[in-house]
Amino acid sequence: MLYQLVVFLHVASVLGYLLAHGVSAAVSFAIKKERDIARIRALLDLSTASYPSMLWTLLAIVVFGLAAAFLNMTWWKFGWIWVSIILLIVIIVLMALHGAAVFGEIRKAVGLPYMVKGKPFPAEPVKSDEEINAALARANPTLLLIIGYGGFAVIAWLMTAKPF
Repeated sequence: MLYQLVVFLHVASVLGYLLAHGVSAAVSFAIKKERDIARIRALLDLSTASYPSMLWTLLAIVVFGLAAAFLNMTWWKFGWIWVSIILLIVIIVLMALHGAAVFGEIRKAVGLPYMVKGKPFPAEPVKSDEEINAALARANPTLLLIIGYGGFAVIAWLMTAKPF
C-alpha cells in the first residue's frame, strides 16, 4: 500500500511539474513574437513566478521516484531506471543551457534582474532594440519542447514498459 501511495505521489508530482512548467513553455513561444518591452517584461515575470512551484515539484518527482525505487529494491537491477535517472539529468542540463541561459540574456536585455549559472545579478539599463531582438532570436521554444516533452515521454515509456 505504501509503495502505491509513493508511486501516486511521484506521478502527481510530474503532473504538477508539467502544469507549473507549462507557464514557462507558453511564455517561450509568446515571447518570440513580442517586441513591446513592457509585454516582454510581463511575460518574463510571469514565467519567473512559476519557478518556485516548478522547482518544488521537480524535487518531489525525484524524492518520490527514489522512494518508490527503494521501496521496491528490485528496480535497481534493471537498466530502465538508470536510463531514466540519467535522462532526467540530461534534460535538466539541456534545459538550463538552451532555456534558462537564453532567457536570462533576454531578461538582461530588457532591464530585468537576471541570472548567470544560478548567480543573480541586478537589472541593468535596457539594451538597444537590436540587442533585444538578437537575444529574442536566440530563444528556440521548439527545441525546448522537444527536449522537455520528448525527454519526459521517453522516461514515461521507460517507466511503463520497463523494456530492460
